[in-house]
Amino acid sequence: MTLSRRHLLLGATLAPLTGRLSALELSKIRLGVTTDEIDEDALTAVKFLREFNLGWAEVRNVWGKYNTEQPMDKIQELRKIFDENHIRLSILGTGFFKVPLPPETPEGNKALDKQWQLLDRAMERAKIMGTDQLRVFGFTYKNGETPGKANYPRIYELLQQASKIAGAKGIRLAMENVNTSYVWSSKETADVLKHVEDDNFGLTWDPNNAAQTGEKSYPDGYKRLDAARIFHVHLRDFKKMPDGKVDWCAVGDGEMDNVGQIRSLLKDGYKGAFTLETHYKSPQGKAHASRTSLTALLKVIEKV
Repeated sequence: MTLSRRHLLLGATLAPLTGRLSALELSKIRLGVTTDEIDEDALTAVKFLREFNLGWAEVRNVWGKYNTEQPMDKIQELRKIFDENHIRLSILGTGFFKVPLPPETPEGNKALDKQWQLLDRAMERAKIMGTDQLRVFGFTYKNGETPGKANYPRIYELLQQASKIAGAKGIRLAMENVNTSYVWSSKETADVLKHVEDDNFGLTWDPNNAAQTGEKSYPDGYKRLDAARIFHVHLRDFKKMPDGKVDWCAVGDGEMDNVGQIRSLLKDGYKGAFTLETHYKSPQGKAHASRTSLTALLKVIEKV
């Protein structure tokens, strides 16, 4: 009886400690949300993040404009709001190279010059916001078109040029695989990494976007990638419709194995942030959509 009571007392003493250790492990996951999928008002989005005890965010649009189109005083104001609420920027979302591949003509060169100017603006804003990462892209084509294979060498060359410009300023480029881009599937993504080998060039891996191509992006697509080159990760969920297209849904209501994908990344040494970019449309608005997906995602993380 005495031994039994001692074990019970020891168990009662250790139980809260065990819970704290488990919570500490979960806190090592840098989880955030794309702020404009909550609200384009920065303070409203930040309050949402703090409600869930999150300390990270990705910024794309803010106060009605892309961050790269906001004047510097507004970026300074944004940084102040983040600092006062203990939020850190995981990555600055940009539209760099999310444009049709400019032709090698005078007009095409003008379009390309605008992209280099955009990169400069993005790097300036990233420095103010305290991040060394920019989300970028690998050029687009029109919906229904087939991307021309002959264009890939030039795309690799331009991405390499961009990585060198960014690297000289201590900035890392995390290219996202996205729909109707020359870099959409896991294979196209892996091919870019083979051709652009700079240390500061890597990925914003979005397995849900890759699933739009019809591939099984996890685990099959993920296995094609060099995990060490993944700088950032987007999380959401999807359903395949009868016509084969993908429809975004709340986390937990679809086919994405978020538990498996997160586990594999952490096992492979991933240290970067995870951003919920739900894209799910709720009749009650985007903040409700992000709340629904984030609540489910936190339950996912408990299983990791």
